[in-house]
Parts: sequence; C-alpha cells; structure tokens
Amino acid sequence: MKFGLDRLLSEPELRAPLKGKRVALLGHPASVTADLTHSLDALAALPDVRLTAAFGPQHGMRGDLQDNMMESPDFIDSRHGIPVFSLYGETRRPTDASMRTFDVLLVDMQDLGCRIYTFITTLLYVLEAAAEHGKTVWVLDRPNPAGRPVEGLTLRPGWESFVGAGPMPMRHGLTLGELGLWFIDRFRLDVDYRVIAMEGWAPDQGPGFGWPLLEREWINPSPNAPNLSMARAYAGTVMLEGTTLSEGRGTTRPLELFGAPDIDARRVIEEMRALAPEWLKGCMLRDCWFEPTFHKHVGALCNGVQMHVAGPHYDHASFRPWRVQALAFKAIRRLYPDYGLWRDFPYEYAFGKLAIDVINGGPELREWVDAPGSTPEELDALTVPDELAWREERKPFLLY
Repeated sequence: MKFGLDRLLSEPELRAPLKGKRVALLGHPASVTADLTHSLDALAALPDVRLTAAFGPQHGMRGDLQDNMMESPDFIDSRHGIPVFSLYGETRRPTDASMRTFDVLLVDMQDLGCRIYTFITTLLYVLEAAAEHGKTVWVLDRPNPAGRPVEGLTLRPGWESFVGAGPMPMRHGLTLGELGLWFIDRFRLDVDYRVIAMEGWAPDQGPGFGWPLLEREWINPSPNAPNLSMARAYAGTVMLEGTTLSEGRGTTRPLELFGAPDIDARRVIEEMRALAPEWLKGCMLRDCWFEPTFHKHVGALCNGVQMHVAGPHYDHASFRPWRVQALAFKAIRRLYPDYGLWRDFPYEYAFGKLAIDVINGGPELREWVDAPGSTPEELDALTVPDELAWREERKPFLLY
C-alpha cells in the first residue's frame, strides 16, 4: 500500500498544483516514507517543491518531550535552514507571522484514532488559521491504526479542550484526512482543503485491522506510543492519565497496562469478570508487577494489569478498550470504596476541572464509576446511542 506522502513523492501530477507555491510541512518523528526517510528531507529533495517552513505538534517535530504540558520551542532546522514553528509552545495555534511563511501547508502526521490525541486538535487549529489567512491545507493521509470501530461517549457541549476538539466519541474510526473533512463541515470552515488519499488501505482486514503489518515499520508518533498494541488499547488506557494509577509510563509497555502499589491486580481482574464479562471480549488480561522509572509511582513496586491485544485471542470487532478500562475503574471502586482514584491537576491547559472529566469530555464516566449502585447496563445506555449516532454522522466523510 501507499501512504499519502508516498503518493505525493512518486506521482508528479499530484504535486503540480504546488509549482511556484511556498510549501510548509506539519509533521513529527513518524512522518516518514516507506524507506524511513523523514518527510521534511524527502520534500526538500524534490526540485519542484519549494519548502519554506515547518511546524511541529505536541512533543515537537523531533518527538523529544515526554509528558503533557512540556512545551517545545521554535527553532531553525540545521539541515534545511527553514524555521520550525512549535504548535505546542507559547501558543497552540499558528501565529499570524508563521502563517505568512507559506502558501500551502502539507499535514503529514501519524494519528492514533483517539479523540484525545492532540494531533487532531492541531489539525483543526491549522484549518481555522488557514481559513482566516486564505491558505491551502493538504493532508497526506495515513492509516488509523485502531481501525474503524467506534467507542465512547460523545464530548459534551462546554467540554471542548485541546484534548477535545469537537463532539465525537473517544474512538472515532477516521483517518486524519477524513477528520479534516468532518471539521470543515462541522465548523463551517471556508478553506481550500485536499486529501492525498492512501492506496490499498484495508482497515477491516487482519491481522493489522488498520495498520499494514509487515508492510510498514512502526515509528513512535509520540514518545509513549511504541507499538500497535498501545494504539489499540489507547482509547481506554488514556483515561489513566486522569487517575492516580500508573499507566505504565516509565516502563517498556506504556499505556498497555495500569497499576499501583496498593491494589491487588488479581482481585481487580476477578471483579471485572464478575461485573461485565461481555466487556472483556477480544483481549486477554494478565496480572503483572512493574516499577516505573519515572512518572507516577516512580521507584515503587506496582501490582497491575496488562491488556494483551496482539495474540490469537485478539478480536478486533469485539475488543472495546474504553469499556475495559472503565470496568477496571469500577472494579477498583467496588473493592476499595475510598480509593483516591481521580487525579486533581491541570490537564492540557484545562484548569478548574478534573482531568478524568476533561479526558472524557464530560463527567458521566466518572459519575458512573463513583455511583455505588451503577451497572454496566447503565453506562451502555448512555454510550450506545452516542456510538450509533457517530457511525451515521461520519459516513459522508469516509474515503476508504
């Protein structure tokens, strides 16, 4: 198969509209060709493309910054001599000055298929800036490694944030190019937009179900996104960032597991199975031990649970990571009613709100976890209508 970048490089007719234009790139470490050349270098080598600027999202163009709210500076690229503007620094939106450095912005970012992954919010912000400044945006499309499934509550009005660009569920099932089409329609943006589509992407085919296994190398799009298993689990495990539980940062399996020094992981798994065994289909849970080398519970021995989604037991159609993680929270609340589960700190510049609510786009998940008598059926009653509505809403924007 070919990603959008590969098609742009190999098909001169696709590049023809760029002739005579100043071109900028929005990318990160996973913005690479099939032979692992970074898109910045590949574009700069083309005689018919005039590269004048670049932009980096959260974690930076170099992907060097680990955590949330660690800001990247602007810099001059030492190889190409062009400015690289940070969209996760003093501002998370392009400045007027940076918008004057190009005519066409090429967006080449590997996404993870989750509403909270900030690259999609950055896409919305650059589309809004392009509409304001009369610029053109092309998305060089890449796979959604989590595939087409939809899961989670829709972001509620008033809960928009840098991890909640609009009213979509946690797992949206769109590519970045398709999301751009939805953003333009949803927010009524008057912008010159184009998707350089992939060739041969088959999100319903195994074993990758979204990611072309054996065809393309996995490159971390952010420091704690090391493999396909993380991408599959992320729509659930990202909620751990709003809790006192470790999400595995500081281990070799970040965002595939959770734990803490003061929980009994086997009891948690048993409680999960007793509460809603149907929510655990498609994956395997294993109790484990780990000691984070940084971040939450650094240096402390944690008992935890790893979510396994890569073996013969994995079922892409039935695996629902958001529900698995929600069920884990519920099990902990039932086993340890007074456990200090929710972490109170500013999350992605959303001040005065609990992080777990910012992550979920509203308080309903937390309220369900904390309500003593709430049932899995009650959370389904809230969530399933949102999921069905999103499946219908996204249909006009599907390119594959």
